Amino acid sequence: MNIRSLTRGDGVVIGAAVVLLIASFLSLYSIDGVSSSEIPNAWSSGPVLLGVILAGVIGAALIVVARGLPQAPKVAGLDLRQFGVAFTVFAAWSALGNIFDPAGGVDNIGNATGNGFSAGTGLIIALIATLVMAGAAIATPLVPALQAALVPAAKPAAPQPYGAQPPSGYGYPGAPAPQQPYGAQPQPGQPFGQQQPAAAQPQAAAPAGAQPAPADFSPFWFAVPVTRPLFGEDGAPTPIAELAPGTWYLAVEQRGATLVAQTQDGRRGVLQDTSGIQRG
Repeated sequence: MNIRSLTRGDGVVIGAAVVLLIASFLSLYSIDGVSSSEIPNAWSSGPVLLGVILAGVIGAALIVVARGLPQAPKVAGLDLRQFGVAFTVFAAWSALGNIFDPAGGVDNIGNATGNGFSAGTGLIIALIATLVMAGAAIATPLVPALQAALVPAAKPAAPQPYGAQPPSGYGYPGAPAPQQPYGAQPQPGQPFGQQQPAAAQPQAAAPAGAQPAPADFSPFWFAVPVTRPLFGEDGAPTPIAELAPGTWYLAVEQRGATLVAQTQDGRRGVLQDTSGIQRG
């Protein structure tokens, strides 16, 4: 699970779930003349516990897990995030119903009904938390500010040349051996020490239909603002990977308005949507 793929909207959902858990330990009712310590909390009420607390927490968990997985599994044609959004909306709806009828249709609770009986602190905070949770879950795909990475990507210390290995071992595979200083004699037995004329270097064959890279293109590190698919260089419509916010990737080639990028595991593909990317 990639934590750096979480967005600000997911952070709001997580925070609301924590507040909802805290509210479950507070009093459900407020009765004049009765101490709050004597009033049960959500863990003593099955409808509130299942319909509000657990529904909201499960919904938040599904949303976060679906965001962190490279490919979220689907159930009945719906992915986990859609199920999570449905759970949060249901939790908010249930919390609203409990606010209007905190007694659950019972006419007498300790002879206090009608005598200062109302929704307690736990129900009120639970309603606010579930409303915020459901609102963030629905608005995240629609509001660009909520789609920004929750954990900002750390910029590399310095731009890395093409083929160089940055810290943690991530970089373009097959990095060439270090070049000899100018004027120095190549060491025997070093296959890459011999300097070759530029014209003698073999050129890799470009895929059919690919546009040639600009002559002044230099590889660079970049991060995407939101999760974006990476398609194969053969033009297949199925993505081969997903680029997640908060992770640096290496752009090794430019083809018109698209970039050929490399993932951490060495896979190369075409990033078709390059809008808003952050260069390292």
